[in-house]
Amino acid sequence: MRTDSTRISEEARASAKVYIEKEYGKEYYENRYYKTKADSQDAHEAIRPTYVDLVPDKIKNSLTNDQYKLYKLIYNRFIASQMSSAIYDTLSVKINASDYNFRANGQTLKFKGFMTLYVETEDNEKKEEFSNIPLLKENDELIKEKLEPKQSFTEPPPRYTEASLVKALEEKGIGRPSTYSPTITTILARRYIEKIQKQLHPTELGRIVNKLLIENFSDVINVKFTAQMEEEFDKIAER
Repeated sequence: MRTDSTRISEEARASAKVYIEKEYGKEYYENRYYKTKADSQDAHEAIRPTYVDLVPDKIKNSLTNDQYKLYKLIYNRFIASQMSSAIYDTLSVKINASDYNFRANGQTLKFKGFMTLYVETEDNEKKEEFSNIPLLKENDELIKEKLEPKQSFTEPPPRYTEASLVKALEEKGIGRPSTYSPTITTILARRYIEKIQKQLHPTELGRIVNKLLIENFSDVINVKFTAQMEEEFDKIAER
């Protein structure tokens, strides 16, 4: 289905409510609406299961392994989108030791909410580290057990994965849901890029072609031109 809409029908919303409250409890349900981007393809609803009663594990034997994985992803994400937020207890501790200051962050999950079904994974993005910190009060004295020195260096941005490339295209207004997959498939097939451990690396051919295009067609081979063209197409479609 060609859509990047977050809109779902009231019928689907009502079905999700009944299922969540029955399977998990009323505290797990939250009637959620999400904003749709101005340039989204909103003719169709968000991608979702047709019937919430068709739980992935119930129909697993009727699906291939790939079909099951895809359906489970869609099903869990849809149901999770109508569930309550997760609740964390967070603790930040400042430690003074002579002329040095240290900081520790702790986080404890108190209520899983939507994370019971779905947790978003982020490619190549480092999250702030949290650890289990015991109960403390102000001015407690701490005893040093060990000291682990660690040196950090500034790192270049990570290479694109297919997911992060699509996200970048969305943010820059380039393409539509129906064109993201063919775009990536084409540049892979023509060997402009290669996939190494999920990351997309430019090939020598890709670098040469890119250089030639920028040098000779810079008026059309740029982000602003492509995004503006998409906007003009949308205006034509509205007339």
